[in-house]
Amino acid sequence: MNTNIPTPYKADILVVDDKPDNLRLLSTMLTEQGYKVRKVISGELALKACQIMPPDLILLDINMPNMNGYMVCQHLKSKPETQNIPVIFISALDGVVDKVEAFSHGGADYITKPFEIQEVLARVKNQLTIRQLQKKLQQQNDLLSQEIKERERAETELQKLNRELHLLATLDGLTQVGNRRCFDENFNIEWRRLQREKAPLSLILCDVDYFKLYNDTYGHLVGDFCLKQIAQTINHTLKRPADLVARYGGEEFAIILPHTYIEGAVHIAELVQQNIQELQIVHGKSSVAEYVTLSMGVSCVIPQLNLAPNQLIDATDEALYAAKAQGRNCVVAKVLEIPAESS
Repeated sequence: MNTNIPTPYKADILVVDDKPDNLRLLSTMLTEQGYKVRKVISGELALKACQIMPPDLILLDINMPNMNGYMVCQHLKSKPETQNIPVIFISALDGVVDKVEAFSHGGADYITKPFEIQEVLARVKNQLTIRQLQKKLQQQNDLLSQEIKERERAETELQKLNRELHLLATLDGLTQVGNRRCFDENFNIEWRRLQREKAPLSLILCDVDYFKLYNDTYGHLVGDFCLKQIAQTINHTLKRPADLVARYGGEEFAIILPHTYIEGAVHIAELVQQNIQELQIVHGKSSVAEYVTLSMGVSCVIPQLNLAPNQLIDATDEALYAAKAQGRNCVVAKVLEIPAESS
């Protein structure tokens, strides 16, 4: 429905008065000014007329039988569909108390009888102008509200896309665990956080034993599936939200364990090793077991200002190298030596 179609009249005015002479006089002078005028002789009929089609303005007599003007106005103001229609009271009552009563019931203006035609026209025009401005303001507010909602929806969608992009940028496409970028970001974040909290940070580096031989024997597709199984098994082994597994290299995985001392980290490493062995992924070319196994290096430190994050990584890498040197398929822990603070 197009609400912008121009009307042949300036406004729709409802005149309510139980005196036919008053109705005729008001109707004639308003019609001559280009207004559409509807006339009713009682408060009950006024409410019905407003229900059928709300007018732009109501001229309302106060003294009417059964339902006076105050009651009509109060009823109109109680309904959302009619509460914004301006009501001009027209009455022979000219006392201050009467006018206060009229305004207290929601009247927009008050004209005393006998009325002057020019005064009525001026007050009618004034209320219609105010009402028109209110409508325009409401339209602008509605548009602004809609724009705000659209902007909020756009911002929400943008945040969602950014999260998805960040996830894609930090997720290893093959194993569906964190990639090297994810590891670097989280490791540095946890290092700074635990440095402030003076709490331990443990790191585990895992290497699939003889994985090149596995690939050469069974093919790269089978090798990729093997890495997926290992990554997901490690991921399921970790129980705390802050713990993180990431693919560190080709067949290497890193596990970040905040708030974990060396003993707890070794326990996690052994649990991961056990869960991988339970997969029983056949590895016919391994010289340490008939199934796929892991060599694991573990280290731990309480981050400090006189330590660099890479020192923990280097210590863990040395522990992993020692595990390989000891025959693989084992866990080696290395205590990170903390340099003395310079005086």
